[in-house]
Amino acid sequence: MSEPIQVLVTRGAGPIAYSLLHSIGNGSVFGKGRPIILGGWMASQQIKKKLPSKTWMWPFLWAPCQEGMAWSGKIYSKSLVKALVVGNPANTNCLTISKSAPSIPKENFSCLTRLDHNQAKAQTALKLGVTSEDVKNVIIWGNHSSTQYPDVNHAKVKLQGKEVGVYEALKDDSWLKGEFIRHDAAITKAQKVPSTTSAARAIWDHVRHIWFGTPEGEFVSMGIISDGNSYGIPDDLLYSFPKVIEGLPINDFSCEKMDLTTKEEEKETAFEFLASA
Repeated sequence: MSEPIQVLVTRGAGPIAYSLLHSIGNGSVFGKGRPIILGGWMASQQIKKKLPSKTWMWPFLWAPCQEGMAWSGKIYSKSLVKALVVGNPANTNCLTISKSAPSIPKENFSCLTRLDHNQAKAQTALKLGVTSEDVKNVIIWGNHSSTQYPDVNHAKVKLQGKEVGVYEALKDDSWLKGEFIRHDAAITKAQKVPSTTSAARAIWDHVRHIWFGTPEGEFVSMGIISDGNSYGIPDDLLYSFPKVIEGLPINDFSCEKMDLTTKEEEKETAFEFLASA
């Protein structure tokens, strides 16, 4: 029998967890033959939890704290724990948690931008008259906010049995640099609480691609620590990148958009919170 995985889902009684827990338990996320020790957890006055190795956790941090509640303490665990942060502002929350849990390597933390990735795929597919499954390698760069940059410069679409570049297929530069980006940002701004089903599916996709890897020639977006990246993004930010692809050529328009969302993240750092904790 395979070694069990321990999974802790915080805000375990929330609507996203409600949509997600069944998929974890039935093997859709980690595989049908993998035993799962599944736990749900709701916020209390203090957070201080000892976790065994090989634990996955989703610190949703989704609802604002109730009056009198304080997020304090540290999360202690062994180095194999992996944490996915979903609650907004996801990048800032993820960086805060990673700083508060120094026993867990910071590269083990990620935040969810897969929902934005899936939405960008769907928007592209709709424009081209195909399904989302026919589109791959869109990229979400930067912060999970209105400055995030959905990029299809390296995206591919399957048309009539052949794989071609999305830019080549669309032939609509103004749409890709205008409405496409604004539409994605508008969704992010309007969805104060996203669809629980689509958010749960994005979590499922995110974790499966970490656990099993991506198909050959395909990459996906997730927020990860920026240290040592090849795209000129400053270190020590939680930034959405194509995982794990280094050295893609970046044009001037993309550089401008990436720089904009980087500056927002630098202003939005959680260090004031950490200093006062």
